[in-house]
Amino acid sequence: MSVQVPVAIQWRPLKLVYDHDIRLSQMPVNCSFKVLREIVSKRFPSSKTVLIKYKDNDGDLVTITCTAELRLAESSVDALVPMEPEAYKDSGFGMLRLHIVEVSPEQEPPLPEEEDEKPLESQVAKLDESLSHPSLGKSVSEGVDMEIEMTEKESSKGKIMGGSEDPECKEVEMDDWLFEFAQLFRIHVGIDSDAHIDLHELGMEHCSQALEETVANEESQILFDKAAAKFQEVAALAFFNWGNVYMCAARKRIPLDESAGKEVVLEKLQTAYDWVLEKYSSAKEKYAEALLIKPDFYEGLLALGQQQFEMAKLNWSFALAKKIDLSTWDPAETLQHFYTAEEKMKDATEMWEKLEQQRLNELKDPNSSKKEELSKRRKKPGSGENEISGTSNQGELSAEEVAEQAAVMRLQIHLLWGNMLFERSQVECKIGMDGWKKNLDTAVEHFKLAGASEADISTVLKNHCSNGHTVEGDEKVVGEVKV
Repeated sequence: MSVQVPVAIQWRPLKLVYDHDIRLSQMPVNCSFKVLREIVSKRFPSSKTVLIKYKDNDGDLVTITCTAELRLAESSVDALVPMEPEAYKDSGFGMLRLHIVEVSPEQEPPLPEEEDEKPLESQVAKLDESLSHPSLGKSVSEGVDMEIEMTEKESSKGKIMGGSEDPECKEVEMDDWLFEFAQLFRIHVGIDSDAHIDLHELGMEHCSQALEETVANEESQILFDKAAAKFQEVAALAFFNWGNVYMCAARKRIPLDESAGKEVVLEKLQTAYDWVLEKYSSAKEKYAEALLIKPDFYEGLLALGQQQFEMAKLNWSFALAKKIDLSTWDPAETLQHFYTAEEKMKDATEMWEKLEQQRLNELKDPNSSKKEELSKRRKKPGSGENEISGTSNQGELSAEEVAEQAAVMRLQIHLLWGNMLFERSQVECKIGMDGWKKNLDTAVEHFKLAGASEADISTVLKNHCSNGHTVEGDEKVVGEVKV
């Protein structure tokens, strides 16, 4: 009778894929699911609750929840060994590729109540049986000593590695020489091999703390206010430009064929009028939205004044094109558009002058905390006839550049105001209303303040309907001054 010496543990190579982190490991052949879970937790110490998956023959990722399913995963790999013998000639067991997916605690499958494998206890029982046989000699004693020594090594090794008393946990420990080398290396170099585990979490925690402290101080609140003001201005400017698109679209030329008959011409004329009226109404809505977002957005008020001016000209041109009797025509709607346009112009001018005065005060104050605000986006010079241009980022501006742009904006306001009063005086003159001369004189004053030449002003005055140069039925309002 001979003593049964413990058989060496057979290991299966593992490839563990945890997101973008791929690590190599190994597990005992035919080990339990519990042992596999411990191997994964030791290989990825920072992981908490995870799912362990393998890819079956259909290419699907299947979650392992018990030891029986682990056997299926192993069998799917071992089935490839005869097909690729060179890849597994060293260990004889196929490499098992497992995907580790971190989940919430309630999603992690519980450990099933399985019958624990107790290889060490069975080996000890066999040793006891062997020792009770009287015919054993010296070889038996040597075999016993060898097996007891191996058992003690595995037991002490499990304690050092923090393993439990469960024999399954002892089976997965590394070889003595590898463990001792790792310990010696760590002591010799003087490093903590576990220090990197929480390094990412610690760094993120410090960043969060620093951010909270920065956000909470007074200087940050000032920056938040400035950022909010900039986004407010950008949003208002978007609606402003949106309205400008509709105003430009309304300038479409719609040809009318006089030979098609009076009824056909009037029908097409009405259709064209309704289409332009819709574009002007859409522009008005967008300008109003810009003012709701930013109440001190004076460009929006100027644009509303321009829109009302265009509406008045549209009504007047439509009346002339239809060749109606002006003595029976009701001018209330057209004149109301002129009145509203002038009110918007006044409000916008007051708002702009107030903002300009504030900027000048900041320029004169050497201790002002808003120096960076002095380079606010300014207005471009006039970009076209009767168009109000929006703000434009001009970068850092000097005091001279700021003053120059303010002067250009002032000229543009006077020009628009003068053209509006000039057209209003023409309508009032044609329908025989009093006060048209006063509006014409005021318009001339605005033309002069806008920098118009005497020749241009003289030409416009000659074309005024009071001089009898306006052609009856002309749907276009007589010229406007340009600079």
